[in-house]
Amino acid sequence: MIETYRQRLAELHARTAETPLFNPVFQLGLEISRGLEDGTVTLAGLAGAIAELGREGLQARANRLARLLGTTDDDANIATFRAQVEASATGDFTAFKARWEAPLLHVVFTAHPTFLLTPDEYAAVAEAAVSGTPVAIAPVETRPSPSLVEEHEAVLAAITRAISARDLLHGEVLAVAARAFPDQWQSLTPCLFRVATWVGYDMDGRTDIGWATSIGFRAQEKAARLALMAGEAARLGEMALAERLSEAANHAETQAGLFAGDTDDAAALSAIANQITAPHAAALTSLADPSALLRTAAASLPADQARAHLVLAAAMAADGLGMGWIHFRVNAAQLHNAIRRHIDPDGTLDMGSGQALIRLRGLLETVKPLRSNFAALAVESTTAVRQFLAMAAILKHVDADTPIRLLIAECEQPQTVLAALYFARLFGIADRVDVSPLFETETALEHGGRFLDALLAEPAYQAQARQRGRVAIQTGFSDAGRFVGQVPAALAIERLQGRLARAMVKNGLSDVAALIFNTHGESMGRGAHPASFTDRLAWPMSRWARAQFAKAGIRVEAEASFQGGDGFLFFGHDTLALATLTRIAEITPTLATGGAPSDSDDPFYTRTDLSLDYYRMIRRHQRAMFEARPYARAITAFGLGLIPVTGSRRLKRQSDIGSDRDASLRSIRAIPHNAILQQLGYPVNVLSGVGSAGVDAQEALAALLAGSARGRQLLGLVEASNAIASIKSLAAYGELFNSAYWATRPYRGTEERLARPCLALAEKLVEDDRSGQFRRLASMLRVDNIKLRQLLSHLPEPSPADPGTEATRRTLGVLHALRLALMQHLFLRAVDIPAFSRRNDISRDDVLDMVLSLRTDEALEQLRRAFPVTAPDLADYRMDEATDWPEDDAQAYAGIQRRFIEPMATTARLIPLISIAIANHFGAYG
Repeated sequence: MIETYRQRLAELHARTAETPLFNPVFQLGLEISRGLEDGTVTLAGLAGAIAELGREGLQARANRLARLLGTTDDDANIATFRAQVEASATGDFTAFKARWEAPLLHVVFTAHPTFLLTPDEYAAVAEAAVSGTPVAIAPVETRPSPSLVEEHEAVLAAITRAISARDLLHGEVLAVAARAFPDQWQSLTPCLFRVATWVGYDMDGRTDIGWATSIGFRAQEKAARLALMAGEAARLGEMALAERLSEAANHAETQAGLFAGDTDDAAALSAIANQITAPHAAALTSLADPSALLRTAAASLPADQARAHLVLAAAMAADGLGMGWIHFRVNAAQLHNAIRRHIDPDGTLDMGSGQALIRLRGLLETVKPLRSNFAALAVESTTAVRQFLAMAAILKHVDADTPIRLLIAECEQPQTVLAALYFARLFGIADRVDVSPLFETETALEHGGRFLDALLAEPAYQAQARQRGRVAIQTGFSDAGRFVGQVPAALAIERLQGRLARAMVKNGLSDVAALIFNTHGESMGRGAHPASFTDRLAWPMSRWARAQFAKAGIRVEAEASFQGGDGFLFFGHDTLALATLTRIAEITPTLATGGAPSDSDDPFYTRTDLSLDYYRMIRRHQRAMFEARPYARAITAFGLGLIPVTGSRRLKRQSDIGSDRDASLRSIRAIPHNAILQQLGYPVNVLSGVGSAGVDAQEALAALLAGSARGRQLLGLVEASNAIASIKSLAAYGELFNSAYWATRPYRGTEERLARPCLALAEKLVEDDRSGQFRRLASMLRVDNIKLRQLLSHLPEPSPADPGTEATRRTLGVLHALRLALMQHLFLRAVDIPAFSRRNDISRDDVLDMVLSLRTDEALEQLRRAFPVTAPDLADYRMDEATDWPEDDAQAYAGIQRRFIEPMATTARLIPLISIAIANHFGAYG
């Protein structure tokens, strides 16, 4: 069946040469729909085809993962890394020590709406990537969204593999050091990678994570890490240490269990808190003594045994009493609400004003640390303050050594950061908290340079940076990618990072590190760039940006997110984890040195008369697209029905997920917004404007981009996206709302049995604007794409075509056609349902609106209420008095369930499987 559809699509595609307006994807969808309605095609048959296409999608993801990582042979990867370390051991020990004690990357495991696959599917993809054997599993229809607890469990599994792989590499560094520097090597504490997570600590945009959840998760992480350390200590023969660590692990597990109890009741919380804070022989809040014990023992042991001891000591130093570091996250508005009662009790002060800045400076100069306890947490109603209290509790009772990051979303003014510093000082944790503003919105990126200049000039901030040894910021692609586009976002972020380097020099902070956390965003996958692992690392922080810090003598602590299913897959198998860290170790040293282009030899940075104008024009085009009515209407046409729910956080910022035709794009979160573009077949946030912005200087721009390493990277993303993008597919979805299509579908008696429901749909959609808006959007994108193709044609050496791309395009076309057919089946069944019983308080028209916007679960719930197959029966009662009412017959409702509701339910379960397969081919959405 699948090959038949692929061949038929190829035949239909050839007809576009006869009539350019012909849409082969929609035509194939119509043919499948006709078969489905006349019985020659069945839902069961389509389910089998979709399952096979879903397996192909999983295989595509496995193939991409294997391609990005290269070799996955453990011995080969270790040998490659060992050679790299040996090459660095030819100089003095001080240089060797400095190199391998500075993390190559902070790896942050993040989550939320990014778990596209089930755990079994992820495991199958990981196994296929390692073994090279075909994926043997197909996506299943029943796929509940992961809970926060399940996301946290996935984090722990990924981190466990990451730290195990890192420890193997640490062992290699120490082995080389022992041979090259036999008198000094034991003073080395390698730290190739730090690991961290924000799962369970990120409060931005959600209210379902209580303070007890965060502290309980941290205690759980502590228990897991101590258990691992205890096992390793036992293998080393350090039985007393193993027993001490094991007892501490059990104690932490008990603490975690307490926080899972009732913390809302005052008496219950009092009992829990008193048990937590009471002195206990097994309690452990610092690893200083265990680490010192290991080092002392190593001094008198043979090299191999000493090395194993020092690997464990290095792990203790890197991770602390947890599975890596943690990132709390709040929104700027939450901090503003919290600080107002201290500087603006009347609620009249503009937080961005100079007066607010003056008052904050005064607070910071006079603040005195306050004590806090769990009762303070329980009674605090302000989200931001509650987070600081939770951090203080963790640092006091769980892990006193490991610093905590505080990320501030939508942070657009220095006052917000100073407010965070005030609360950190107020609760006595400023020495262990790094405050990190996030630059991701259009405003933050546009004014970020001035923001950094002002912030780094503040004495309080300078003191904090020196105390912590770093300036910390976060840049992100999710919001930036939807508001200004992925290409302009990359360039804006790059410029902001360069401004940070200059601001640090200007304000005398070049002696501290620049910790730059880069979170990726949905474009061609969570990694943001599909070409190579090098590009995955260089895209969010370019060679040019790194070079700005290198020239200023500023040490960079690069940090990147590995988010949800896509990111965790790199650590979904022990072998994959080792390969991933090995690739990072190979690539990272070359990103700022080793032939990396600087601003003096890459024309992209010298010909700013072209490149800067080009960036601004693409950004202007993307902004105009985002604000255009056709774009907004297309994105919201199906609500969020095109994408499955894939995480514990809501996909919309508001609780209503209805089909409001004037729904704001800003109400849909960035990740699902960007993912919907792929589900419609055209990644607008990658491609839009790239052609139109260069229309007046195509040859010059093509030469500039082709002759620039950064330009070729930009083109690599665009070409990969354009290769599988399809405006015809996007346009096809608009035709589902074309009243004329439904009115003429049964024309000339071709489908007489569908005449009544088709006519009903035609009448329903006469005033619907979605068809027209889709057509306008398709026209806008077509004009822009033609200009893009013209630009690419001017490249001196066009990129060679991937032989597998055309097959992928055909597969994607078939997937879209199948979904179009299933949607039509849904529409026809819904409009043909009989009038509702009097039991229901919602109209059939309301249900049809739900179905037309793919709110099928909600629609089915209403239909099952309207037509129950089980209901009280008159025969159950023994009444002397006769009755002719009710006239309803529950048995008749069983027929409605069988003819309408059950096929709709089956269809509704198949549509998300198509979405998953499409996302897998894009390498996207978790």
